[in-house]
Parts: sequence; C-alpha cells; structure tokens
Amino acid sequence: MIIGVDPHKGSHTATAVSPITNAPASSLRVDATLAGYRQLLRWGKAFPERQWAIENAHGLGRHLAQWLIARGETVVDVRTTATARVRELSRGGRRKNDMLDASAAASVAAVQGDVSLVAAEDEITVFALLEERRANVAAHRVRLANQLHALLRDLVPGGARPALTAASATALLRRLRPLSAAGRTRKRLARELVLEIRATDARLAQIARRMAEALRARGTRLQQVQGVGPVLAARLLGRTGRASRFPSAAAFANYAGVAPIEVASGDRARHRLSRSGDRQLNSALHLVAVTQVRMPHSIGRSYYDRKIAEGKTRNEAMRCLKRRLADHVWRLMLVDERLHDKSAESPAAIA
Repeated sequence: MIIGVDPHKGSHTATAVSPITNAPASSLRVDATLAGYRQLLRWGKAFPERQWAIENAHGLGRHLAQWLIARGETVVDVRTTATARVRELSRGGRRKNDMLDASAAASVAAVQGDVSLVAAEDEITVFALLEERRANVAAHRVRLANQLHALLRDLVPGGARPALTAASATALLRRLRPLSAAGRTRKRLARELVLEIRATDARLAQIARRMAEALRARGTRLQQVQGVGPVLAARLLGRTGRASRFPSAAAFANYAGVAPIEVASGDRARHRLSRSGDRQLNSALHLVAVTQVRMPHSIGRSYYDRKIAEGKTRNEAMRCLKRRLADHVWRLMLVDERLHDKSAESPAAIA
C-alpha cells in the first residue's frame, strides 16, 4: 500500500492508495504534533506492506519523514510539480485540496515512479546547514555594505572604493569632520554599520572554521582539488548529498546543470546550454573552474588552453572544463563516501 502524505505546517493529510488499482482506500488528517505522528503511524500499520510517499519531504515534510525513518519506515520524496501534474491530468480543471494532493503523491509513487528515496540525516546534512547559514550571513553583509556605501557617498566626494572593508571604512570615517547635523547623523550611522560588518565578518569566519572541522571529521579529499577551499567543499557536499544516489557521472553532471542538452534539428545534431539543475551546485563548479583557469600552472588551465587550441570559444572551453570537473568531483565524493561507510561499519569504529 502506498500512503501519500500532503504536509502542512499545522496538519498532515494522508491517503492510502492501492498500487494495483490506484484507488484510494482510506484517508486520515492529523495535527502536526508528536501525538498526531503517533496516530498517523498507528493508522498506517493497518497496512502490513506500506510505503510512505511524502510531498516535499525535504521541506515542510522533513520532520515527519525523518520521524518515520527513525522508526524503520520506508519514505520517498514526491516533488510538488509531479503531484500537480497528476492532479491536472487525472481530474482536469484545477480542483485542489489536501486529500487530492495526498492521493496524487501516492499515485506518483505507485504509477509513475517519479520519486526519490529519503535517507536518514547524517553528517552530510551538517554541510548543507552550514552552507545555508553562511549564504544568509553573506547576503546580510552585502546589505550592510550597500547601506554603508550609500552613507559614505553623501559624506565623501565620490564615495568609498568598491572593495570596502570595516578597517578601511573606519580609517575613512576618522578623517571626516561633518559640520551639519545631517552629516553628523550619517557619520554615527556609518559607525554603527561598521560595527555590524565587523560582527558579521566574525560570524562568517566562525562558520568557515566549523566547515573546516566538519570536513576533517568527514575525511573528504575535495580540498585536494585546485581551487576548492573549505567553503566550496562544504557547498559541494551539502548540495550533492550522498554521491552514491547518482548512478553515473553523467547523472551527476545533469543534476548540476553542466551537461549540454541535445537539440534535434533535422539530420544535424546540436547542443544547447542547460539552464536546469541545481544552480548553487553549478555555481560552485563554476567558481572552481574560474579559479583553475586563473592559475597558470593548474591542470584545469592546461585543459582549458587545449580546448582553445582545438578551436572552441572561451565559453565553450569553460563549459568543457566544468563538465570535466563535475566528473572528477563526483568520483572523489563517491570514493570518500565508500571509505567513510566502510570505516563506520568496521569493528574498530564500533568499539
């Protein structure tokens, strides 16, 4: 039996669907509480052979999915776009409610198979959490720097230089002696922004140290790749998850959006740049590629120059390098994952 779940912040709706007839057998709505979770599991145990298909199991349904996995249940993730497609094609119109969404999630798992198995959270989740936190703090620093630039533009002719740091802004403010009340207020606000930027820089440095510690505990070799530091290594691991979930390097490249898409045009095959995939993972690979191209004696620069000599444009050579890096990074993560799992299962690790 496939049990589809439509999760919400305050409640969860589950519908059991037979994988043979694709017909709903039973439905239940519970509160998003531990008591509701227990009620839902007791109800689900009425079906001895069951699988939970949770819509957006890595978002609103994350807590319920991990709670079920911890109790030995099998959980798959169903994308919201897949349930919307099933709901539209099976019923027509745009009718939508929680029971229909839960039934659609179960139908996707039973008929289409457009799902992915949800695993219990492990050390890889730490990198995703740290990367998300760093991205939010870095975005906040950009906003603070923009506000400081706006104030300095009104205090100093031409404003400050683009690469503004807390130290350079402090030195600049020391030389200012505004005469008007508005000018003195701008200077005070600028000093407050400098203090906030210093605190934000300290948080970013602390997050980078946590990333480095987590990488050492994981035992990954990603930092051996030229152009990959602790931040990029954590981003690659956090955005990829377990490398073994990709059956091949080509599947990983497609997920990262670095595999070209073939476009059929008569007898002549053409390819176009992929705009799909995980854009954050694509950005990380792009940063590694750009860094290697800027290093005169790097392996990536040699590969890039060879593609240019073959007649490719700079953009085409960069795309080739990103694809080659994606293959290399995936193989490294796959080997590291297998070594980590093997060490975790060894008697010495258990003792």
